[in-house]
Amino acid sequence: MKQSSILIVDDNKSVLSALELLLSGRCKKLKTLSSPNMLLNELRGHQYDVVLLDMNFSAGINTGNEGLYWLQRVLEQTPGAGVVMITAYGDIELAVKAVRLGALDFVLKPWNNEKLLHTIETACRLSVTRKEANKQDNKAADGHKAKENSGLMIELNSVTWKRVMDVVKKVANTNANVLITGENGTGKEVVANEIHRLSGRNHQAMVAVDMGAITETLFESELFGHKKGAFTDAKADRIGKIEEANNGTLFLDEIGNLTPPLQAKLLSVLQNRSVTRVGENVPVSIDIRLISATNCNLSQMVDTARFREDLLYRINTIHIELPPLRERKADIAPLALFFLGKYKEKYHKPDTILSDAAIAGLEAHTWPGNVRELQHAIEKAIILCDGNMIQPSDFMFRSEEMNKHNTYDGTLEEMEKKLIADAMVKYEGNFSTIASQLGIARQTLYNKMKKYGL
Repeated sequence: MKQSSILIVDDNKSVLSALELLLSGRCKKLKTLSSPNMLLNELRGHQYDVVLLDMNFSAGINTGNEGLYWLQRVLEQTPGAGVVMITAYGDIELAVKAVRLGALDFVLKPWNNEKLLHTIETACRLSVTRKEANKQDNKAADGHKAKENSGLMIELNSVTWKRVMDVVKKVANTNANVLITGENGTGKEVVANEIHRLSGRNHQAMVAVDMGAITETLFESELFGHKKGAFTDAKADRIGKIEEANNGTLFLDEIGNLTPPLQAKLLSVLQNRSVTRVGENVPVSIDIRLISATNCNLSQMVDTARFREDLLYRINTIHIELPPLRERKADIAPLALFFLGKYKEKYHKPDTILSDAAIAGLEAHTWPGNVRELQHAIEKAIILCDGNMIQPSDFMFRSEEMNKHNTYDGTLEEMEKKLIADAMVKYEGNFSTIASQLGIARQTLYNKMKKYGL
């Protein structure tokens, strides 16, 4: 931590003073901001290893917490940035959500100084390791970093995933519009990429647009394009994303975030199969294959007049629902091994393997953040692992998060399997301790592990 640069963003001046007093002299550079409004500008001009970011500012944005908004903006501008959230005890659920979105960790107010310093030190280590690896990583030709798991398409074992892939193969070579739904992190963009790869349009581009990141004022310019001089900052002619995808595939991610006025504009384009650039009057014909994705229930949104029914019919010729990772346990180990191979190469740890206890722990976890959470967990474990074998203790699962999922409504056998798997994680594969804590003989434990494939 002594060679690290730390930025603290909190609107409570007492918190800033306390952190400044605690961290001064312990790091190379320390800066504080009392408002997040200058945060992105500060990150453009200076490099920081860790950003300590408050969860609660003056106003909530969409999620009910402005901290989540600024976290996403930081990660968009500086992918892989080391962000640690600062939160009150009552906001633990939001803080866990922040970790799923890409934060390294969170600290609770009021904090314990020793625990806080340990958290920041770990975050500094993770951040520096990531930066060093990224310098040697493969570089995208256009300088834009694609999503880390976009292109991931490996053979998976679960019946539910195989059903999804059967549908993908059937619809890929048609021009039918596809709507992909599912929880955050289930791999919606991955499936969209696979549909495009298997289609007759694969020699053309697939243009992806995050609808949740486009403001209402920039919607037409971004999607339809503009003519030079159409507005103040229009310094040159520019084609929009829709025109850029002509003869190829247009992927509209987070389409459920569109406001009703923007839904109407998008519907007009899809109906007319043409776009008109801002500042021009002549429409340009387009030929696109549309794939949309959302984690929202669009049918419910139609019922409450938040999403246009006619637009839903346009985008929903084929509907593919991606199951969450907790419903396809058979995919966890193959995915974990895939990410292990990827990150042990990236971080130059070629001999790293997952212990049996670690795999059992991964399979016992409920993965509320789905595949994306698993990917981040493997990356962190490889960075933090001291030896060549990753153990359960190398995973940074929060006890608060684990406790949320302690209730279980499965069968007795499923509950027993989960209890044993959880104990294997907690006691790091020490069979004597596991048997003792579960109140069974060691031989009985072996028999049950064999029965459940643990």
